[in-house]
Amino acid sequence: MRFSDEFLSELRSRVDIEELIGRYTEIRHRGSRTPVALCPFHTEKTPSFVVYRETQSYYCFGCGAGGDAITFIRNIEHLDYPEAVRYLCERVGMSMPTDPVDDEYNRLRRRCFEANREAARFFYARLMSEEGKAARDYLKKRQLTDETVKHFGLGYAPDRWDSLVKYLRGKGYRESELISFDLARKTSRGGTIDAFRNRLMFPIIDLRGNVIAFGGRVLDDSKPKYLNTSDTAVFKKSHGVYALNFAKNNSKGKLILCEGYMDVIAMHQAGFTNAVACLGTAFTNEQISLLSRYCNELTLCFDSDEAGVKATNRALKLLENAPMKLRVMQLSGGKDADEIIKTEGKARMSNFIETALNDTEFALQSAEKKYDVSTDDGKLNYMNEAVEILAALDNEIERDLYSTRLANEIGVEKQSLAAQIAKARKARGRREKRQVFENAMDLVRAEGEVKSPNPQKRQFRRACAAEEIILASLLKHPDYLNKLRDKLSEDVFVTDFNRRFFRDIAARIRDGRSLDLSVFNETAENEDIAYLSYLLAKGETLADSPAECEQCIQTLLQEKNKAAAPEIGKLSDDEFRALFDKKRIENASK
Repeated sequence: MRFSDEFLSELRSRVDIEELIGRYTEIRHRGSRTPVALCPFHTEKTPSFVVYRETQSYYCFGCGAGGDAITFIRNIEHLDYPEAVRYLCERVGMSMPTDPVDDEYNRLRRRCFEANREAARFFYARLMSEEGKAARDYLKKRQLTDETVKHFGLGYAPDRWDSLVKYLRGKGYRESELISFDLARKTSRGGTIDAFRNRLMFPIIDLRGNVIAFGGRVLDDSKPKYLNTSDTAVFKKSHGVYALNFAKNNSKGKLILCEGYMDVIAMHQAGFTNAVACLGTAFTNEQISLLSRYCNELTLCFDSDEAGVKATNRALKLLENAPMKLRVMQLSGGKDADEIIKTEGKARMSNFIETALNDTEFALQSAEKKYDVSTDDGKLNYMNEAVEILAALDNEIERDLYSTRLANEIGVEKQSLAAQIAKARKARGRREKRQVFENAMDLVRAEGEVKSPNPQKRQFRRACAAEEIILASLLKHPDYLNKLRDKLSEDVFVTDFNRRFFRDIAARIRDGRSLDLSVFNETAENEDIAYLSYLLAKGETLADSPAECEQCIQTLLQEKNKAAAPEIGKLSDDEFRALFDKKRIENASK
């Protein structure tokens, strides 16, 4: 969709970006101009996410995320550009323009949402039909009620090659569309068949109620047991959380993370309606970021078998810097939540939730299980590992509490244990300082290359810094372009990346167009918007004078001359003699 600059500027003026971002992460004020927060796009303990009221923008100096209100909503809610604009319009009470031009990508997304909705209706109807009897019998065996089946929109994919394809073709969908939506597959002979066959179907629904994908489970012992929709225009598996559309309204700040669809459904049916699950993938940072928006306490409820324990440890490792309290359920009497609820009842599951260990208690318990603490050798090994666990705690009261408990349980002097913990903390501090130094050296060597999208920044560090000052100055003071017209052109720029930005910014200034981030959003990629936000943030530290830009132009001209100069070491004797004679003549004429 295309929107006028006037419309976008009006929308920008009505949205308070600080208030908007504050709905997803706590804003902290360290001054009147620079509110900061823990970045909602990556896990961190120290705030590196800065909100700039004057430019209604944000930039994270930790991960490089940046933009304006539209960019923020696009990324945090996983919306496309028109959907993000519509979201903000509804929020501030503005009407969307009546005649925006739809682009092909947005049309594709809309078609995908509609096709998935039709597919979900088809699967549910098949489940309720005669050919869905085996699937209904399976659900009854799993003790799911008709109300639960309807609530989650469960369905059945018939044991036929192309039943869904035929149905959706009759609704006007082309086979090429169904393949791109991963509702159908192409055969080696060129035919088109259903992606899901003879499976119990679980619709995956986003936070706005759209069916975005499906999970399918076999009804027998065939493999693969579960089959999930691949990534499409509306679905990214690594970003999704199953049943969060229901759980977010019932969480009260607490969510329970299960391993699979059936565990979640069984938990909801039993009344634990804050249960969610990942979508058949390893736990990801994107999922952590999403969960942290809806809870301040996350309880892991993974299977009690060896694979479940490994999954728990992997998740805890990934959650180390997550801004929420962590707990771990210790299941027994069944392999998973679904089995325990069926065999031991709701009260038993409620007890597991109430007695869940925090992450420190779980780590200590896991360490103790490795050793025979009835022997001196096993006790010593356990204590050594426990010391490292407690040394990682920053809260002194928490360390004291666990060291007292541990000393009493193992039968050692608390003073001896405290001394070992203090020693381990010093060693840990030295390691962390060493790591900080190494990271700093990496940044010095790469000169910010890790965060910079400019591929030439490492090669032209000095030129890049000058170019960034010029671009930041133009964004803040568009009139500088006219003041510097005899000295500044795209030919001055050394790096292709910044030259491209200068060309766009200069054209907008000459045409009298706005330089608000909102008007860049419709055509720019996320990385470009983030870079523009970085430049706006850089604008906070400028000298605010054309003279500063003139100095940067001189720097660029010097850098271009350096780049054009031949490398002496690579010249032949004749080339070196010719260069020497040329320089001697130039100096004599001065």
